[in-house]
Amino acid sequence: MSDSFRADNGPPNIQGMYSLKVDNITYRTTVEDLLAVFDRYGKVGDIYVPRDRRSGESRGFAFVRYFSRRSADEAMSRADGKVRSGAGQDLVWVWVGRRR
Repeated sequence: MSDSFRADNGPPNIQGMYSLKVDNITYRTTVEDLLAVFDRYGKVGDIYVPRDRRSGESRGFAFVRYFSRRSADEAMSRADGKVRSGAGQDLVWVWVGRRR
């Protein structure tokens, strides 16, 4: 995975990026699963999947950030409410909304 995505060295600079919140993802959904879905709409600058501190599992939502508003708008209109397959294993119900 590219260094532009979350790593152990802290959060990336997301200033100027356009954020989408993705709800109802499975607990096993990975950054790579989300990248496979959202990369088709434009260059993704960051994906953050918040994890439970104790279990390490996903908290059921993620943030996908794009460099351009056009890409974010396209992802929101095309991915909203779609069922996607994550790595051929988990089905992920993707609901996309703007983070404000």
